[in-house]
Amino acid sequence: MMDALSVVSQLRDLASEPQNREMIVQDQGCLPGLVLFLDHQNPDVLFATVQTLRYLAELTPNISTMRNELGMMVSLEDLIGREGLSVDITALAQELFGILSAPVPRIPESRKKSQFFINSTHKKAKSVTLHIQGLDSTDQRGLCEEALLKVKGVISFTFQMASKRCTVRIRSDLPTESLASAIAATKVLSAQQVVKNEAGEEVFILLDQSGVEVQQNAALPDYLPEEEESPAREVDRAISRTTAKGDSSGSWLSSAASYLTKTFYW
Repeated sequence: MMDALSVVSQLRDLASEPQNREMIVQDQGCLPGLVLFLDHQNPDVLFATVQTLRYLAELTPNISTMRNELGMMVSLEDLIGREGLSVDITALAQELFGILSAPVPRIPESRKKSQFFINSTHKKAKSVTLHIQGLDSTDQRGLCEEALLKVKGVISFTFQMASKRCTVRIRSDLPTESLASAIAATKVLSAQQVVKNEAGEEVFILLDQSGVEVQQNAALPDYLPEEEESPAREVDRAISRTTAKGDSSGSWLSSAASYLTKTFYW
């Protein structure tokens, strides 16, 4: 059975192999999941997570993607400033923050096209990051979960309680305003979208909720088939099969990504 420490430890082992680093970062579930683990309370999970990210940052083309991942830099700053952590965790987090903050060489145009081709498989789903005012406790989180579960077209969601954020995976045809409207209906929570501006800085966008009709689920969210949510099948073929961990690393990465994005933070 998967748990947080086993998932991130095995992912760290995969990231220690240079030939796996590009595919791990390109996977749609692993990098956002690692960002979420930076908010974990278990120091063993934190240390393994920062180690994994440090391995991934050794591949120069990964740095821009990692730096631009929503919540990455904010979570690292929070981790560096957190009290009671070991020197090992803090020092490694500071080193990683420095690497991701430094200028990096431009990625060749051919690499950009290749990455776009991989990401283009996600035509039926998109991810939205929300900053939720009032998300201060597990009670408010429960209210937010109930609100999002009712919205037809929501696939999954994950929370970063320390930064009051929720990353929601939705069908591409679902207006983001529908999420804000559903959250506002709780009467105690409100949501703004988090995006990157041209300078690469995170900014909040007010969402117009006027005239937005929220379609509700009769029961659970309308999940997409696995092949539509993640390029795990393509990644499975690309992940190295020559590591000491055996020949199941690709299928394990697919399972770990699914676990990170759907199971652990629900």
